[in-house]
Amino acid sequence: MTATANTTRATTPTLGALIRNGVAATVGASIATMAVAATGARAGVSLDLGGTPIPVTGFGVLTVVFSLIGVAIAALLARFARHPRRTFVRTTVVLTVLSLVPDVIADAGVATKALLMLTHLIAAAIVIPAVARRLAV
Repeated sequence: MTATANTTRATTPTLGALIRNGVAATVGASIATMAVAATGARAGVSLDLGGTPIPVTGFGVLTVVFSLIGVAIAALLARFARHPRRTFVRTTVVLTVLSLVPDVIADAGVATKALLMLTHLIAAAIVIPAVARRLAV
């Protein structure tokens, strides 16, 4: 009788894969938020906030900044949290909800506020699952 050894091993996501996924999702989210903002502007939604226009590229830049902060949070949780994926998802959902507060109280029209909130939700819908997928359960 012969015995065969099971050579498969459980793989843990690497930090490099987490960062690559996070950066790719960040780029996608940035493009998506700029596209939504540009589409909204073409449809007649004002991009003025307190009388100052928000450039479409501003949506992309802020998406990159805050998404990369999310990737950094994920990297820290991957290292220090007992359940990194669950902790990351919970944390980022709370942060996403909190990110809507300034939009609600902003000096802008209802359509502008709705557009701002939509871009936050779109970015979160792209980045959170892509990063969470690379975290250990």
